[in-house]
Amino acid sequence: MKKTIVVLGATGKVGGKISEILVKEGHHVKLIARASDIGDKLSNFKNAEVIPGDITDSFLLTGVFKNADSAFVLLPPNFTAANYREFQRQAGDATIKAIKNSGIKYIVNLSSNGGHMHEGNGLIAGLAEQEVKLNQLKDVNVLHLRPAYFMDNTLLNIKLIKEMGINGTTADADHKIPMVATKDIAIIAAKHLAHQDFKGKSVQPILGDRDYSFKEITSIIGNVIGKPDLQYVQFPVDQSKQAIISMGISENVAHDIVNMETSLKNGIMNYQQRTVANSSPTSAEIFAKEMFEPLYNSL
Repeated sequence: MKKTIVVLGATGKVGGKISEILVKEGHHVKLIARASDIGDKLSNFKNAEVIPGDITDSFLLTGVFKNADSAFVLLPPNFTAANYREFQRQAGDATIKAIKNSGIKYIVNLSSNGGHMHEGNGLIAGLAEQEVKLNQLKDVNVLHLRPAYFMDNTLLNIKLIKEMGINGTTADADHKIPMVATKDIAIIAAKHLAHQDFKGKSVQPILGDRDYSFKEITSIIGNVIGKPDLQYVQFPVDQSKQAIISMGISENVAHDIVNMETSLKNGIMNYQQRTVANSSPTSAEIFAKEMFEPLYNSL
């Protein structure tokens, strides 16, 4: 049976892939996106209902959620926000209000591994706060997806690799953490949105195929792109923050990004025991071949 499904963040790493899956399956998919993003980024979704608007507009969201069978929600990035946590609260509260006023009963929420902690984990702390708020909703079934560190984050360093011949962040080089391809997250999310096979308030970790260190994933990428000697460099915190700010990202957001990266060594993403049920199939080797190499060679 085909469903009416809302997807927030339809131009993002996860939301875009969820939308592709659901549209191909023939569901009536409603996509919320800023008017400036509707052109090129959503041109492939000809069979979806694309609605221009702001994710902080609770009135708009209420109308979109009304009569929908399920919705994928998240706190979208806003890298120019002067106070990122305040922006997260604004977006999160708008979503909560719309869920209450629309009567929608099934919500899949994108959180993060480490979302059990409310401090000491940078950007993730706001996701933990939103989980609590969603859990307070009455008569609404909410599934929190807690994926591991995105393999796709490595795509942000293509320019660094091309220009400097190195890969790097402020994260520890040798500490292993679970890493996951966003396509695996999308497959799981789309299944739950279509089948509404969850009740009450629940959490589903998504840990990828295995744990990787940043040095190891750098080596894997290097081998795939023909740079077997590619080295991982752990950048000093202050240097990294200034580099992030120079890219147009606010000082507050840069601080949270660096805090998230440096906190990885403290185990925020290693608390969940790996099982067959919470592992997903795409390895870093497959990701590097399917996603990293084509984009690297195109730039």
